[in-house]
Amino acid sequence: MSIAHSMRSAAREIFLHALAEASIEKAFDRHVYYQRGVLRVCDDLYDLSSHSRVVCISFGKAAHRMAEIVARQAGTTVEGIVVDPSQHPYQLPGYRYFAGGHPQPNEESVRAAEAILKSLGALNPQSLAIFLISGGGSAAAEKPVDSEISLPDLIATYKTLVNSGAPIAQINAVRKHLSAVKGGRMAKAAQGAQQVSILVSDVPENALDSLSSGPTMPDSTTVEDCYRIVHEHNMLPDFPEPVRELFERRALEETPKQDDPAFVRSRWWKVLSNETAEKAAAAAAAKHSFAVEIDHSCDDWDYARAADYLLDRVRKLRRGVARACIVSGGEVTVKVPASAGTGGRNQHFALYCAQKIAGENIAVLSAGTDGIDGTSPAAGAVADGTTLERAQKAGLDVAAQLSGFDSFPLFEKLGDTIQTGPTGNNVRDLRILLTY
Repeated sequence: MSIAHSMRSAAREIFLHALAEASIEKAFDRHVYYQRGVLRVCDDLYDLSSHSRVVCISFGKAAHRMAEIVARQAGTTVEGIVVDPSQHPYQLPGYRYFAGGHPQPNEESVRAAEAILKSLGALNPQSLAIFLISGGGSAAAEKPVDSEISLPDLIATYKTLVNSGAPIAQINAVRKHLSAVKGGRMAKAAQGAQQVSILVSDVPENALDSLSSGPTMPDSTTVEDCYRIVHEHNMLPDFPEPVRELFERRALEETPKQDDPAFVRSRWWKVLSNETAEKAAAAAAAKHSFAVEIDHSCDDWDYARAADYLLDRVRKLRRGVARACIVSGGEVTVKVPASAGTGGRNQHFALYCAQKIAGENIAVLSAGTDGIDGTSPAAGAVADGTTLERAQKAGLDVAAQLSGFDSFPLFEKLGDTIQTGPTGNNVRDLRILLTY
């Protein structure tokens, strides 16, 4: 086996180990437990028998899996709604299911949001609302705050936001102020009831209220932030008319803040995040005898800037060791043109790196923990110092496919895609850089 092939294999193994360790099941084993009628969520205890009604609202890419674990523990004590973009072989008894869209909302997303608001509106002070929130929830359950905004308008707005190149926290700041269920408005619908949110985070550690656009949390962003973000990324011309008009008239309504009564009886607990995956990847790399550093300082950077930074870091690290590894969590940003081919930010990042490491003993893996990268069926890809040469021998033009945002066909032909299928989880992306 060549050194290049060995490094690609090691990178894959490290990523898959991290994926397994950052599972929903392991997170719930550590933080959520039900015994003798009492549900423990981290440091909180909830006696379910003391509540007149217990409703569980689960939405996002891990919605079914999270609800399944709660149902397995608490049984028929809890009823609720599951909004999951992925299909599952069975549905949990006592739960209504909606196949909300992702990355854009669909008709089921709107129906789900309406069902959630209706269910929460029926709660009283003796009720308990359990929210299970994971990445992808922004699109999965959605209802425009303005009735003039149609579903096609909503989809067009989401496309503009996702392709703008803006960091996820900024994208979700805008989503919050256009939504009837985001930015704390779901909590407001359940005002009076006791509330606990269990979070599987796919957002930066310091921006938890942007997870699924913060439906149950006080919103730290403002309408002024939205106007600024849209201006900075020149989104306005691409927004559909009803949305564009709201911005032009500066008519956005403010979201609930920290002092809103809706949050008096609310608690939020993060049980799983990108940090878990980072640490697991680092531990796996150490077992492969790599000297490891975790560096997520380039979170939300432009992909090219992040790649140049991380490649420089791994080259410096290897100077004093036999084997070096940089583990980097979070996401990079890519401004995607309308004419883009098939791929995603992870494969785009890896293909950019392929040009920069040609001829070097460096491997770069970049993949999403949700198993889906952009418009492709892959989670990501792995590149190394031989990628450029192997692509050229296969008749592929790396520069053309990079500029055309068409990375998936290249990596697929080389056998270097990372294919996991939808994982039912989402704790952001992982980048693993190896050299020896």
